[in-house]
Amino acid sequence: MITKTFTHFFIAAFLLAAAAACSAPVGSQTAPGNATVFEGAVLITGDGSAPIENSAFVVQNDQFTAVGRKGQIAVPAGAAHVDLTGKTVMPAKVDMHGHLGYENVIEGTTSKENFTRENLIDHLERYAYLGFSGVVDIAGLTEREIMPADHLNLFMAPRDPKMPKTGRFPWGDVPYRMQEEVIPNAALFRTAGPGISWPGAGATGHASRNDVMYPVTTEEEARHAVQDYAKNKVAFVKIWVDSRGGKLKTLPPPLYRAIIDEARKHNLTVAAHTVKLSDAKELYKAGLVGSTHMPAREGEEPDDELLAIIRDRVAKSDRPLWFTEHGELEALGPEGWDDPLLWEMLSREQVERQKGAAIKKLTPEVVARAREESKQMGDVARKFIKAGMKLVFGSDNGAAGRGYGWYNQMEFESWIDMGFTPMEAIVMATRDAAEIGGFNTGLVAPGKSGDFIVLDANPLVNITNSRRINKVYLRGKQVDRDTMRARWQSKWKTAAARS
Repeated sequence: MITKTFTHFFIAAFLLAAAAACSAPVGSQTAPGNATVFEGAVLITGDGSAPIENSAFVVQNDQFTAVGRKGQIAVPAGAAHVDLTGKTVMPAKVDMHGHLGYENVIEGTTSKENFTRENLIDHLERYAYLGFSGVVDIAGLTEREIMPADHLNLFMAPRDPKMPKTGRFPWGDVPYRMQEEVIPNAALFRTAGPGISWPGAGATGHASRNDVMYPVTTEEEARHAVQDYAKNKVAFVKIWVDSRGGKLKTLPPPLYRAIIDEARKHNLTVAAHTVKLSDAKELYKAGLVGSTHMPAREGEEPDDELLAIIRDRVAKSDRPLWFTEHGELEALGPEGWDDPLLWEMLSREQVERQKGAAIKKLTPEVVARAREESKQMGDVARKFIKAGMKLVFGSDNGAAGRGYGWYNQMEFESWIDMGFTPMEAIVMATRDAAEIGGFNTGLVAPGKSGDFIVLDANPLVNITNSRRINKVYLRGKQVDRDTMRARWQSKWKTAAARS
């Protein structure tokens, strides 16, 4: 009797499961075996090879498992099928130089009070909306030791004479906790922590970020800052070596050498915001790995000595040397700030309020000059690339007035004005940036996270086609862009009513 009951139960369960499988909609992520095959698109894999016409690729358990031409790859039995005929697919992008959390995008304000888990998620959703699968945050608001040099920092706002001599700033650990999470509909997040600088000579711009980094004035303080830094899981240690045109004192060579040496002891790399050719030479001799801008800039270009130092480092290093840079955004002209994708993310009123005056100044003469400057920057960037460095995407986004998220799109496109091809731009923003950032993304290839963008037109024909986003998939699941868009736009009305 028990045997018959069990048999009847098993048969009924089997029939119910079969019926559910048959009724699953095409493209559903609940297909048998959790597998979906996407077919028919022009596929840009991200490795620089020629695109695959009439492609097919399988996503199963959040990863790509097979990639090739339609009809020529193994497809799991019962897999759901998604027809992408007429579309172009490219890998999701990665940002190696973001400044998240401080800006309230809807209100257009920047402050420490904005730095919350909820606001970080909003920023990561905006990244996802534009087809980014990962971002490395720099100068995040994180608890750190109060150091002696904090009391010399003229940028403390407000400067508090009662500030204790020791202890920790009560800024919390939101960035460190966030990078342990996988948040649906959001890009993955890594942090480079608060950074290290001479007092007041770190992140500039809005005052809310001026006192975030460890301020150091001695080698002992520099090493101690790295030791405190190393208590947390960070992407790298960020330092600033920039006098801001001679207006500020900055880290001298003995201090940045001490930072790089101490970081090496903790198996950490260092990335620098640097300007001068002389500092670039000393930094790379000391073991610098990353540069969050061109290593030498503002009128200075790499000479034979610096390029020889870099070639030697590349030959001996077990880690890729990298830098981020973009062209002059003015080169995109006023049209760069007038696009349907932008208006989905930001209200016209806010863009006009924050960027209207600057956009009106984009005369043909200004645009032509910016394009020439971008080309010159591209020529310099190629010297570093030829020496063995990798140029990867880094937006430096995060200050009010830059159109959070849209700035990233414009910078990606600005590489074309620098003289790079669309394919080069895609590889640098996908495969190469993901490799440097430590993300398992950036390629449509077996074993990589199922992160990709479905476009209505081919960006290899015109890079602005990368704006024509039809869908975004992260970790094998379609990003709910409709819900994001509706939520943002509903908040515009509330913000407008208060203003």
